[in-house]
Amino acid sequence: MTAPFIAESLGPRGKRRVAVVSAVAGAAIAALVVVAFLRLLHKGQFSDRLVAPLRLWAVQRFVLLGLLETVKAAIVAMALAMALGTLLALGRLSRNVLTRWLAGIYVDLFRAMPLILLILFCSLGLPKLGIHLQPFGGVVLALTAYNGAVLGEIFRAGILSLERGQSEAASALGFSYWQSMRLVIVPQAARRMIPAIVSQLVTLLKDTSLGSVIGFDELLRRAENTGTYYGNSLQVLTEAAVIYIVINFTLSRLARRLEVRQRRRYKAGPIVVPGGGMDLAVMGAQGTASAI
Repeated sequence: MTAPFIAESLGPRGKRRVAVVSAVAGAAIAALVVVAFLRLLHKGQFSDRLVAPLRLWAVQRFVLLGLLETVKAAIVAMALAMALGTLLALGRLSRNVLTRWLAGIYVDLFRAMPLILLILFCSLGLPKLGIHLQPFGGVVLALTAYNGAVLGEIFRAGILSLERGQSEAASALGFSYWQSMRLVIVPQAARRMIPAIVSQLVTLLKDTSLGSVIGFDELLRRAENTGTYYGNSLQVLTEAAVIYIVINFTLSRLARRLEVRQRRRYKAGPIVVPGGGMDLAVMGAQGTASAI
């Protein structure tokens, strides 16, 4: 069970104020949606000429093939990023100072670097070094490098969330440090990390759209090409946005359900990876958590 550490819980008066503000904000947003709808209607954005292409199977097939490329890139990048993240997490928890130092540099560097720069480097920078990648490979490589660093911190947090007694019990059975990690610590931590991993998959799936800047033929790029061809960019991009929302909302709900399930089952709080200049808590010499 986790307690709020930034501010105290709201009292009855605070909850009423939040409810009122939420209601006012909701009404304002609804009014803006209505105004936008009326403006679009007045400009003829719902005319049959602009909407009719969306009813053509050839158009939908073209867009859905882009979605397939998006999903393929996300799955491949996620699998590779999980492998990289596992190595980075073990590296940051290693007893070897140099290994911890190198893993820490990689994590800090790639977490701080904008993903769009990595994608552009894979497309424009690597060819100058003699490494030529297709747009799919460039996007996957950039996503793997960035998300591997993020997942490394998620995995490290999952490992550190286990009770100290688990490693002590493994040591009492004669396991070495790496045997304890492989056979006892990591398998248990993996169950707690599943919700955070699914949440990161949501981010990774959305980030594949950045590949359109280097010609990756994914959902967003195909939607843009379709809109340019038929002159209905607003309509096609709206469809693409709805597809992204449906997929990511489904994954987000799945992550939430898994988080609630694991908290009930293991009586553990959610794994949170802080951003900015903050870092995760690491185990001190006495087995207590200390921030660095």
